[in-house]
Amino acid sequence: MKKSMIRYMMLLVALAVAIPNVSVAQVESSMKKCQSHMDRSFVSDGQYYTVLLNKDDIAEFYVTFYGGTIYRLAGYCGTEAGNLAFSVYDQDRNLLFTNRDFENTPCWDFKFENTMDCIIEAEIDSKDVASGITVMLIGFKQ
Repeated sequence: MKKSMIRYMMLLVALAVAIPNVSVAQVESSMKKCQSHMDRSFVSDGQYYTVLLNKDDIAEFYVTFYGGTIYRLAGYCGTEAGNLAFSVYDQDRNLLFTNRDFENTPCWDFKFENTMDCIIEAEIDSKDVASGITVMLIGFKQ
């Protein structure tokens, strides 16, 4: 617990220094919103997938999902649900899932039958948000 708190604080400090125009409160709020979707039945993979996005930017995260495991993907941009669109593709860029089909829901559960490398794309999808810190978490079922 202490180790994750130190990691969390180091990330906040790094973001505050590297991105002076973004409030630390926004980063902290997005992280807390993501964490609220990781109930006790899911264990975080230990990483915060974080990036500053502008309206027309697309962030890519490369992830390996292991067969037979149930995963939860949660993502926020800002403090409101629905500002972030994310899509999961296989390595050949075949679309496996997009939250756009579900009103940009902030989290979704997946089960992979086989181990596969995937690409997660995230982008701002809101007329009210021009830029912001995007935070995504991946958890797996215990």
